[in-house]
Amino acid sequence: MKSTLIFLLGLFLPVVSSFIVPSSLAQQQQRQQQRQRQPTTTLSQKADTCRYNSASSSSSSSSSSSLASQSVDTMASAAIPKWFQHELSITAPSRGCHLITSDVNKAISGDMSQIKIGMCNLFIQHTSASLTVNENADPDVRRDLEAALNKIVPASWNHDGTFRHTMEGDDDMPGHVKTSLMGPSLNIPIRNGKLALGTWQGIYLNEHRDQGGWGGGHKRNIIITLQGQS
Repeated sequence: MKSTLIFLLGLFLPVVSSFIVPSSLAQQQQRQQQRQRQPTTTLSQKADTCRYNSASSSSSSSSSSSLASQSVDTMASAAIPKWFQHELSITAPSRGCHLITSDVNKAISGDMSQIKIGMCNLFIQHTSASLTVNENADPDVRRDLEAALNKIVPASWNHDGTFRHTMEGDDDMPGHVKTSLMGPSLNIPIRNGKLALGTWQGIYLNEHRDQGGWGGGHKRNIIITLQGQS
């Protein structure tokens, strides 16, 4: 029986091999041809990919550098303090306390929009007029403030020996004292392009003389200095 099987295998193996081997050889030849073609395409694709990535990286780097430069320039510009100065002249209608908030806002309106956070300084260039911040609604407050100042520094001191500087009239030396009491300057914060005054706060020009000094009227000069950042 074994010898018969061996004989039959000997007959069929050459036939089967004639079909299998050529088929395997054909498949191997196809694979070799594919390998030969594949490296050229792959290298080309890799080169294109490298060039694309290099260009993209260069463009991205250039864009990032440009954005960073713009950001730094913007930050540097915002960090540089801005300074503005104006001179405001106001003629007080009479001796007393006068609300001048609208006059100040009008004088600085062109520059305030450039300041997000900062400070406004007002300085009056006179020794018998002063500045202060107080009630902006009821005019009786201004009348009462003038009455209180007159009681604090009465004109009678010009005649009872209290004052020696009396050559310029009864309102002169009392005016000097009132100016020092009230102060010649104000500092008001700037916030988002506006004076950060409270709801009921207003800027006062306090005129302490009837004639404004040497009989020259009541024209008072106020220097307004703005400083801040956008």
